[in-house]
Amino acid sequence: MDNVIVLDPFSKSTSSDNDIPPLTIKRALISVSDKKGIIEFAKALREFGIEIISTGGTFTTLKNAGIEVKSVSDVTGFPEILDGRVKTLHPAIHAGILAVMDNPAHLEQLEKHKIEPIDLVVVNLYPFEQTIAVENVKLNEAIEQIDIGGPAMVRSSSKNFRHTAVVVNPDLYGIVLEEMREHNGALTLQTRFNLACRAFQHTAHYDSVIASYLTGLTPQKTLPDSITISLKKEQPMRYGENPHQAAALYGSFSSHFQKLHGKELSYNNILDINAAALLCTEFDEPTVVIVKHNNPCGVATDTSLIEAYRKAFATDTKSAYGGIVCVNRPLDRTTAEAINEIFTEVIIAPEYEKGVLEFLTKKRDRRLMKQISNLRKFWELDVRKVVGGILVQEPDQHRIHQSDLRVVTKRQPTDEEMQALLFAWRIAKHVKSNAIVYTLGDRTLGIGAGQMSRVDSSKIAAMKATEAGFDLHGCAVSSDAFFPFADGLLEAVKVGATAVIQPGGSVRDEEVIKAADEHNVAMVFTGIRHFRH
Repeated sequence: MDNVIVLDPFSKSTSSDNDIPPLTIKRALISVSDKKGIIEFAKALREFGIEIISTGGTFTTLKNAGIEVKSVSDVTGFPEILDGRVKTLHPAIHAGILAVMDNPAHLEQLEKHKIEPIDLVVVNLYPFEQTIAVENVKLNEAIEQIDIGGPAMVRSSSKNFRHTAVVVNPDLYGIVLEEMREHNGALTLQTRFNLACRAFQHTAHYDSVIASYLTGLTPQKTLPDSITISLKKEQPMRYGENPHQAAALYGSFSSHFQKLHGKELSYNNILDINAAALLCTEFDEPTVVIVKHNNPCGVATDTSLIEAYRKAFATDTKSAYGGIVCVNRPLDRTTAEAINEIFTEVIIAPEYEKGVLEFLTKKRDRRLMKQISNLRKFWELDVRKVVGGILVQEPDQHRIHQSDLRVVTKRQPTDEEMQALLFAWRIAKHVKSNAIVYTLGDRTLGIGAGQMSRVDSSKIAAMKATEAGFDLHGCAVSSDAFFPFADGLLEAVKVGATAVIQPGGSVRDEEVIKAADEHNVAMVFTGIRHFRH
């Protein structure tokens, strides 16, 4: 079956398992929230002579379509009550689903209580996920979309897959019918097992969405005692970080970014888009961020995007080739033409001004992305995979303000230096540790990322600045974590930095402060670090 797990769980089981013949479907229960394709599916079932029982809105839909259908109330002898909250929670339904048909005791009990078996359960659940996606949805509205009877029927039929088939996705109707036609109205054991796997995935995802929503309503964000992550596959990837690794994207990435043009996104593209957009979100001014391999290689702000782009690009013209460009204003034609002068993998903008898309789409493969949501308002747990589990933490959304800084040197930063320090700090937060960033108040000059030694990061950042033709005298430097020794600070001072921003907290802080004072350097402590492993 397409899009269904295919395996043989019975290869080592008893001969009776292997010899189980296809299950002929004689009686089906249909109760669906998503009614896509259900009329056609039900008509096809009736062509096999299958009796159909149904509930509420589904019953009405089928009846109005001229399909012979019996109501659940006629089967249970009990009306739907509590505004439809209780309708299928009845032994006449669940015994029919759960009966083991090769168990004489079960058959005897069905006969004693005049209960007929149900061979096929077609159920999809109340649209809880769609309901909570609506802005400002009320809690009571969400609660009414928590399905009770549906998951119970899905779990019952999945548990009893040897004797009952379950279908939870309208996309599977055609596949199920194809096999039934091949087997004269029956479904094989393998297919019933595959359908049960799909069904348990369906209910697990449903419950996890409810749990996440309700937990998210608590006054303070907390780390739960247990965590369930259930994400639907959004799109397959051609491969992962490398061609020999299979990969797929799960979740709701497309609700934040819309691809307008270009080749399909790669695994690495998505990582870089995420990095670029999160950094760009740090700024209110017109800003351009250029990212390569998950690290910024140029960031700048200006009153116009074109000037911001020119300054960001000048930071590292070599690394920008094949990079990701993100802007936080509608992309204008002049800036688009400047970006177009070199090969750029992806461009991200909140909007594209008139004529810009037509111009940029002339390069067939380049990906053009529209950022849909305000990521500054988006909060979700940060999750990293480790052997045997996951590490979970709150996202690093801390923003520093001038009033948060503590000047620890004899010399106070000038106004220009303070502006540069705050600018550098926002960028260092998004650079892989150890991170050293040299800046002016509106542009990066040199970025040193991901080195095992902070001194080496300082040297690399200075080297990149020199290659770009920048004079670092009078610039600010940011370190994502404290300087454990004075040597890292002295490396920055040697190339011309006159102001330093760092967390502080080292046992050798006094040594580092003394070195700054000796070189007439202004230094501020943030009291918070931004490690990015």
